[in-house]
Amino acid sequence: MLPTINIFGMNIPSYGISAIFGIALAVIYIWLRVRRRKDIDRTQLINIPAVAFIGAFIGAHILYGITHLDKLWWCIMHLDKVFSSWENFWFYTTDIWGGMVFYGGLIGGIILGTIYCKKQKLDTMFYADIYAPAIPLFHAFGRVGCFLGGCCYGIESSWGVVYNNPNIPEANGVTRLPIQLVESAGDLIIFAILLFLSYKNLRKGTLFLLYLLMYGALRMTTEFFRGDEIRGFLFGISTSQWISIILIICSLVILIYRHINFKQKGTD
Repeated sequence: MLPTINIFGMNIPSYGISAIFGIALAVIYIWLRVRRRKDIDRTQLINIPAVAFIGAFIGAHILYGITHLDKLWWCIMHLDKVFSSWENFWFYTTDIWGGMVFYGGLIGGIILGTIYCKKQKLDTMFYADIYAPAIPLFHAFGRVGCFLGGCCYGIESSWGVVYNNPNIPEANGVTRLPIQLVESAGDLIIFAILLFLSYKNLRKGTLFLLYLLMYGALRMTTEFFRGDEIRGFLFGISTSQWISIILIICSLVILIYRHINFKQKGTD
């Protein structure tokens, strides 16, 4: 593993570098797709993801905390220890809310981005379709960062990689499936499909709904091969799998409803 990369004498987290690279590629993709279009407000094209990023940042941390309710409950029951000093307060706060969960970021970004579009009287689904292929493109490199950093590791398997990361001693010493790279490849496939479909004359919102459907199916599958099991479970299903189920059902129902409604209008 490569948790940090030394650049000019500074050890920089490999996840951060991978994420920045993914963001850069996503921005380049969006620019290439819209550079000749006259029907897009360039200012809003920047404002929407900027606002969505704030929602994504907050949402990712909130969902991480929700998946660690045992720690949160412990802190509530031991407030005297939590507030005994600034150092303790900071330690427990970062321990509960310091991590990030992608689905929390996706949901937070959608909520705040939608609110902004409604306030600005913008066509939410029109812009959602523009950004849809860029999301899995960015996420693919984010998962590479997970692999390099050692988080989100896979189950023990006869084929894979052996971790030697002092930050995750529980994962070390055995061969593990590099599920992060599997999901990264899946994200790139989703990007390729959405890129191909973006050149088709689809109804507004279809691309974004297809992204939610395909990623939900991908995440639902990869979760079965995750080795870091402390991510929140209900009836044997992880938090991310429950969210995946909701995304799959909702996006599929909306797509089918829109298709039936469109056909009925066409025959009227």
